[in-house]
Amino acid sequence: MLEMFWKNHDPTSRCTRQYMSAIFYRDEEQKSLAEESLARENQKRNGKISTKVMPVGEFYIAEDYHQKYLLQQHPWLLTALDVDPGEDLNESHVACRLNGYVGGYGNFSNFDQEWEKLGLNEKMATYVRNQMKKRAH
Repeated sequence: MLEMFWKNHDPTSRCTRQYMSAIFYRDEEQKSLAEESLARENQKRNGKISTKVMPVGEFYIAEDYHQKYLLQQHPWLLTALDVDPGEDLNESHVACRLNGYVGGYGNFSNFDQEWEKLGLNEKMATYVRNQMKKRAH
């Protein structure tokens, strides 16, 4: 999971606390692993990383406009899925999977194996594939 974290965001950007880059840990083993991975990344980037390693505190669900943010940039897809912002969107496994795909994460092989199981029709699947091509990381 730590490898995925470092691979998929810019740990050098400076943001407000609300949007800061952080790795949260629950125990000493997680803390140690996080600190080791931070040290490795710091060496690769000459110490320019702003990511913090911190103990888990109280967790708050983000506001609705933050939920599945990448997918929300495609409202017709949400409408086609009959998924509304709020708890419906927060709890949707399908929305979670599509949020990653339309953001360019995942691969075509996996998508092609699961799009029908996700309840998409051919038009929706073609649209998602096109988004994946545009946003490939």
